[in-house]
Amino acid sequence: MGLIRTVLGFFGFGFGFSAGIVIGYFLFIYVQPNDVKDVKTRPLVDYDSKSMENILPEIPLWVKNPDYDRIDWLNRFLELMWPYLNKAICKTAEDIAKPIIAENTAAYKIDSVEFETLTLGSLPPTFQGMKVYVTEEHELIMEPSLKWAANPNVTVAVKAYGLKATIQIFQIVDLQVFASPRITLKPLVPTFPCFAKILVSLMEKPHVDFGLKLLGADVMSIPGLYRFVQETIKKQVASMYLWPKTLEVPIMDPSKASKRPVGILLVKVVRAQNLRKKDLLGKSDPYVKLKMSDDKLPSKKTTVKRSNLNPEWNEDFKFVVIDPETQVLEINVFDWEQVGKHEEMGMNSVLLKDLPADETKVNSLDLLKTMDPNDVQNEKSRGQLTLELTYKPFKEEDIEKEGTEGTDEIEKAPDGTPAGGGLLYVIVHEAQDLEGKHHTNPYAKIICKGEEKKTKVIKKNRDPRWEDEFEFVCEEPPENDKLHIQVLSKAPKKGLIYGKETLGYIDISLADVVSNKRINEKYHLIDSKNGQVQIELQWRTS
Repeated sequence: MGLIRTVLGFFGFGFGFSAGIVIGYFLFIYVQPNDVKDVKTRPLVDYDSKSMENILPEIPLWVKNPDYDRIDWLNRFLELMWPYLNKAICKTAEDIAKPIIAENTAAYKIDSVEFETLTLGSLPPTFQGMKVYVTEEHELIMEPSLKWAANPNVTVAVKAYGLKATIQIFQIVDLQVFASPRITLKPLVPTFPCFAKILVSLMEKPHVDFGLKLLGADVMSIPGLYRFVQETIKKQVASMYLWPKTLEVPIMDPSKASKRPVGILLVKVVRAQNLRKKDLLGKSDPYVKLKMSDDKLPSKKTTVKRSNLNPEWNEDFKFVVIDPETQVLEINVFDWEQVGKHEEMGMNSVLLKDLPADETKVNSLDLLKTMDPNDVQNEKSRGQLTLELTYKPFKEEDIEKEGTEGTDEIEKAPDGTPAGGGLLYVIVHEAQDLEGKHHTNPYAKIICKGEEKKTKVIKKNRDPRWEDEFEFVCEEPPENDKLHIQVLSKAPKKGLIYGKETLGYIDISLADVVSNKRINEKYHLIDSKNGQVQIELQWRTS
């Protein structure tokens, strides 16, 4: 009887346990609970102090901090674009991973590894607000508050020994990322996409929370592993990107994008030989005209050598180089005429990319009729011109950053610049609150050591933005000199009663820029009630 009772009890337990599971499953699926209520939405003023403490972490930054702007439009944009951004990001990640996987499959005797499924999930990141900084530099600084709760999925197909198996190697579940990055676009340049680099720093340690399943098993359920993984991720990310450390993503070469000087070309016009006679009643009166391609500055000329077909000049000239890969030194020899047009005696050019850096190269050039290599007129000798050319590229120098504001890279002037000399680089950014008595069509005039240059004219604008750049080659540091900047207004039409007006001026001592290498400040204009002008100066020296 005892044995029968035991057997019946065992079968009764098995039947009851199985029936309980089946009944419980159907009750869970088909029976809806009656105590579930809809979430009530209430204004913040209706919450008590304890409830407020519980919901404060979930309140967007634009509510708590007036410096942050609400950017629902960007969240809406991400929501609509996320299906396409998701595919594009995953495609890029897959393209990066494929070569890396291909290098390692042979070592493990694996035929191929392919992504069957690779998705970041259906939930886009959201921005809780954004703060934008206004600076005097060529940069745009943004600090968004980012939250992302994602459901990514990765499925990998592995083929080995002719057999293919599709497995979900790992799965990240319940991913949550809270971060406050600082994104800096700099320097701003007039070439699309209008910035040369993206700099990213984290202003505080990010919050990263997720579950991890490996081959279907929940790895994070291992005691102590969850906290260890979370802390390790935070420490690693903080050590790499927590401010002041920065992730730098180059977009383009800043020097080429902004068309700023990268070096100086020193040209010595030595002599010419066997020039052709151009005057009927005497010898020619030759001089040489030099110009750098893609340079808006006027050509530079030698002196005129009277009645001489084998003149010697030994005259030195300096040219600022923007792009040595494409620029050309254009050379023309003319016969000076007291009356009428000067007659061309020959021409040639020198490619800057053919010049070695920091070395003097002697070039003996045959003068040509035209620059067309197939022109038969070039077969006739027109004489030779001897030049000494030295290309001195700038050497980049990193200037230490102070505080949160970044500074652009300052470049050294070449070693071949005259002893103690250098290049004074002037950027006229903008002016504000200009007041003309009869018209306001402002432009700026810059005078350094007697050399005068002008910005473009901006019509009918009290707050003009020029962003014009100028270079002054100096034989010695201008420690005792001043840069004179005068803002004027051009008359709208010639012949009017009122001509150009002076809107204000400022004299800037150059001793500061020589010692500090770079300054970027706003100056109050003298003889102006409220006018200001923003000037950036850089001193580049060896």
